[in-house]
This record gives sequence, C-alpha cells and structure tokens, in this order.
Amino acid sequence: MAVIGLIRHGVTDWNKAGRLQGTTDIPLNDEGRDQAVRLGMRLAEESWDLLFSSHLSRALETARIISSLTGIPLAGVDPRIAERYFGRLEGTTETERIERWGTDWCSLDHGSEPKPQLAERVFDALEQWNEEYPGKRILAVTHGAVIGVVLDTLFPELGFINLKNTGINIIEKRNGKWELVLHNCALHLVD
Repeated sequence: MAVIGLIRHGVTDWNKAGRLQGTTDIPLNDEGRDQAVRLGMRLAEESWDLLFSSHLSRALETARIISSLTGIPLAGVDPRIAERYFGRLEGTTETERIERWGTDWCSLDHGSEPKPQLAERVFDALEQWNEEYPGKRILAVTHGAVIGVVLDTLFPELGFINLKNTGINIIEKRNGKWELVLHNCALHLVD
C-alpha cells in the first residue's frame, strides 16, 4: 500500500496577515521559499518516489523547490488537492469577518465549497494514488483545509490543530485502513 506525505505549502503574505486564501492564488513570500528549501533539504535525506501538487502557485512553487533539491519527480498537478473555495470569505481576516457578519459569521452561508464535497475530491485523489502506485511513497503539496479534512475524517480524535506551513503529515493504508504515521511535523524549521 502507498504511503502519502501531505505537506502544507510554504507561508505567504496572506498567511502572515491572517487572511483566508482559499482558491485566491497568492504566491509564496521569501520566508515561504526558505521554508520550502529547508523541507527539501530534509526530504533529500528520506526516500520518496513521487510528488504531486495543487495547481495554486503557493503549493506548486513549494513542490518545485522540493523537487529541485531532492530529485523527486513532480508527477503531476492535481486540482483535487487544491484549497477549499471559501466564497466571499476569501481575502478576509477574522476581525473583518466579525465586523461584517458578526461573531456568528461561521454559521452563515458564504458560498464556500461544502466540506463533504471537499472530502470527496481529496479522498478520490488519495485512493487513486493508493491504487495506481502500490508500495510507493508519495508526497502531495497541498493546503491547510485539504489536510484538515483528511485528518478530521480519518482521525477525528485529534481535534483542530493549526497546521504549520511546510509541516508534513504522513498517512499509510494498512489492511484497508488509513493510519497516521507522522502528524504536523516541521522539525526542519527549528534552528
């Protein structure tokens, strides 16, 4: 069975400002590129076979940096692992959301992609990779909501956690069941 490493892209200016990015295509900033380099150097010491990425530039640039430092081939850009669409919330901070829609803003319909739909497309990708690449170690550079829906679906006992930029979560399918091997690890960012 495949082993899949889910990586959150490097940091962006909107991440730093607390702005919800969603499908808005915000590029990495210099810190995000440095994070990707540090992760690439870490992964060069490990054994991985393939690399997939979301099409959004912050993920794709992270993936390209990793590939250039490790030699892991970028096998494809997969829109199924793109960030969740957050509708009119994209580009806003929590303070702005409270000012516009009140403290109960998260219970309103903002035109966001429904979580079940997000989960369906993400698990479609994971299951396809598991079937097409048995025994391979696959990295996927993706986004916080994507990794969050995977972890929440498979391991609800973890609860909410703020996923680190360039943090890696490794899952492996054993005996028909996904298991968590590594959770939100960003040791490569520790000096």
